[in-house]
Amino acid sequence: MKRYIVGIGAVWMSLHLLFAQNNKLLQSPARKLQMAEFAISNLYVDPVDENKMVETAIVSMLEKLDPHSTYADPEEVKKLNEPLQGNFEGIGIQFNMATDTLFVIQPVSGGPSEKAGILAGDRILEVNDTVIAGVKMGTEEVIRRLRGKKGTRVEVKVQRKGVDSLLPFTLVRDKIPVYSLDAAYMADERIGYIRISRFAATTAKEFAEALERLQRKGMKDLILDLQGNGGGYLNAAIEIANQFLDKKELIVYTEGRRNPRTEFHAEGNGSFTDGRVIVLVDEFSASASEIVAGALQDWDRAVVVGRRSFGKGLVQRPIDLPDGSMIRLTVARYYTPSGRCIQKPYESIEQYNRDLIDRYNRGEMVSADSIHFPDSLKAKTLRLGRTVYGGGGIMPDCFVPVDTTYFTNYYRQLRDKGILVQLNLQLIDRHRTEWLKQYRQFAQFDRGFDIQPAHLEQLRTLGGQAGIPFDEAQYQTSLPLIQAQLKALIARDLWDMSEYFQVINRLNESVKKAMELLHQPDALTGEQN
Repeated sequence: MKRYIVGIGAVWMSLHLLFAQNNKLLQSPARKLQMAEFAISNLYVDPVDENKMVETAIVSMLEKLDPHSTYADPEEVKKLNEPLQGNFEGIGIQFNMATDTLFVIQPVSGGPSEKAGILAGDRILEVNDTVIAGVKMGTEEVIRRLRGKKGTRVEVKVQRKGVDSLLPFTLVRDKIPVYSLDAAYMADERIGYIRISRFAATTAKEFAEALERLQRKGMKDLILDLQGNGGGYLNAAIEIANQFLDKKELIVYTEGRRNPRTEFHAEGNGSFTDGRVIVLVDEFSASASEIVAGALQDWDRAVVVGRRSFGKGLVQRPIDLPDGSMIRLTVARYYTPSGRCIQKPYESIEQYNRDLIDRYNRGEMVSADSIHFPDSLKAKTLRLGRTVYGGGGIMPDCFVPVDTTYFTNYYRQLRDKGILVQLNLQLIDRHRTEWLKQYRQFAQFDRGFDIQPAHLEQLRTLGGQAGIPFDEAQYQTSLPLIQAQLKALIARDLWDMSEYFQVINRLNESVKKAMELLHQPDALTGEQN
């Protein structure tokens, strides 16, 4: 023991003498941190987890900078990258964990499950001889068992309606596409609608294909829905904006202390440079969404409709660490073509995280009059000279208050306890074949299908079983939303997400406002209102 202490002491003295030879090194904050870590890991009275200690130090340092400089461990890096890379490796199903059982909503077209014969409505009860149904297994654990490297095999056993015994399947995992466009459809004979959920590696390709499909159907004007879109890759945002702008028009520029101004311009090869555009944003539209909305607003290329966007205008550079972890370090800020800084203030992380709540409390979500900008934050658009504002997010040209008309406490409990989803799965399980036979196409379903009184009685029963007290007045208030959501969920499970949004968007006030504006000949010439 004495020899061990003497040995550590000698190493410590040698390190100290080495640093003392160069006063500059000795005074370096990085050396100070290194010496502290060395001392703790080698001299502390109890064993320490060096990896955890270093991670804690990194996280603590980043927290002192800004809300978007973050650290991710190797597993978190993988999860963060999957939605943006446009694919993951697995068996290819859309599923829901209904009443502790994996219910297959749809197999992914061309994926391993569809090729093997898995059908919508199947229930996967076992994975590699491990029972996953009725054992309170979490969704993350189920996903972990189903996903794996491309080419590996997984054995599943499936319960299928009308079949007495479990059906065994051997699935070979493969690359599964993750789409970033939720919906693309014709809202009427000349207005198209495209909703982007995130800006990923495949977004530009998906968007170009959707534009082409809708243009073939006669689209002249477009509603681009970025509500709830938290951002993603800068390049994807630039490529989307490029579809609408003329050659050499500035899309966005970045600038930081060690990063000189870098400009990104349109190439002039976009396929929708003439038609009218409405961009929908809300308080959850951030980063790349704000770049697109800001560029089109500054060039008077689109009317922005909705509520002030989130205000995330910091550029992060990923720094890969040797163990597969990663630091996302803020190195610059985003600016719109008119010079507006997108980033909202961040005096403290606590204040930053409270911002959306503060907006509600100030009345900003229900009245544009509650929003005040100092003159120093005013800017002018580049073609029509309209007044726009910087200092945090993109302020829409046409304000649409948050709609709480149908949101009663009774509805929220049905939603939060998953009763609407439970009923949808039960109805789909019981009537899928019947409804697909009756409604060959979505248009027939959209015109002819209604939620029946028996379905609503079943909803109330499920709610009561979940401990939700029935309230007749609140139920009647929320009934239009309940019916629309159930019909939209059924449409999604019979067809896809585009059909879901075709139904649910009829209650979306921002979409309705966009349609109203596009039916006016001067939709792109008005001042903010």
